[in-house]
Amino acid sequence: MVLAYAVEEAGGPVHVLDYESEPLGALEVDVAVTHCGVCQTDVAMVDNEHGISRYPVVAGHEAVGVVTAVGSAVDRTRLAVGQRVGVGATAGACFACEWCLSGRQHLCPDKDDTVLRGDRGAFATHVRASDWRYVHPLPAALSSEHAAPLLCAGITVFSALTRYGVRPTDRVAVVGVGGLGHLAIQFLAKWGCHVTAISSTSAKADDSRRFGAHEFVVANGGLEHVAGSYDFILSTVPADLPWDAYLAALRPHGTLCMVGVPKGPLTIQAVDLLVAEKSLAGGIVGTPMDTRRMLDFAARHGIRADVETFPAERLDEALDHVRHGRSRYRAVLEF
Repeated sequence: MVLAYAVEEAGGPVHVLDYESEPLGALEVDVAVTHCGVCQTDVAMVDNEHGISRYPVVAGHEAVGVVTAVGSAVDRTRLAVGQRVGVGATAGACFACEWCLSGRQHLCPDKDDTVLRGDRGAFATHVRASDWRYVHPLPAALSSEHAAPLLCAGITVFSALTRYGVRPTDRVAVVGVGGLGHLAIQFLAKWGCHVTAISSTSAKADDSRRFGAHEFVVANGGLEHVAGSYDFILSTVPADLPWDAYLAALRPHGTLCMVGVPKGPLTIQAVDLLVAEKSLAGGIVGTPMDTRRMLDFAARHGIRADVETFPAERLDEALDHVRHGRSRYRAVLEF
């Protein structure tokens, strides 16, 4: 029996939903959840911000727990009952399409997005991965509550750095010091980059430096002073920004990468891209190998999500905390 925390309507209250799991498939793995991060994407699904939610919704896609059962085709030299693992934003892929076969499983059109399953998300006592290759053993150095947000927020920013070739010698700006941004600053600082945090106010300047930022810029009025400064800019905020000003802050051949989702259409002047051969890019979570490399890097370098924990029965409160931007810097449920 699985007990899940569900909502029946957009923004509605959380109630407990129980269901019996289907028989375990050959490649599948069941995990008893001990911790699960609460992400802005979970709020978007609960509130039906994108118009794609199917109720009842059980959100959650940053789960840490213990393996309770493995399918007959699972490689038992890599996964065993009782092992502490993570199941993140993606819980499976087809491993047969051109994207999977070329090592780009994050682009698989049939991948199993944990948060899009309807009533089978990870805000529950158990979560099932549809493919064991998406069940990640956790390094001992990472505590469960600090590891959970790495399985979406952490891999999202880490993948952007590796996919777009950010170098230790680069000057990089992170826009937004929030759930994604505070992890991006840590990864970049340990990567060896010169890191600038950019925020709408000065309220998070001290925290940014604690996370490893070398400089801090207040966006309102400060962008004009950093024109031509950065090789890479990572935007982590779900907001519409003055994109031309951020393109102007790039050096020639620089890249502006968005991992936050703007609310409205993106408007830029094409000449700002053309003249200095700049690039505009997007980023999502990575492959299974990307995730394992990220977890190893975080463990070796002491990278941790700053978290606030909530008992699972206070999910309503945790969702509201994230919904109104009060998290410092990630909310995590404890089961």
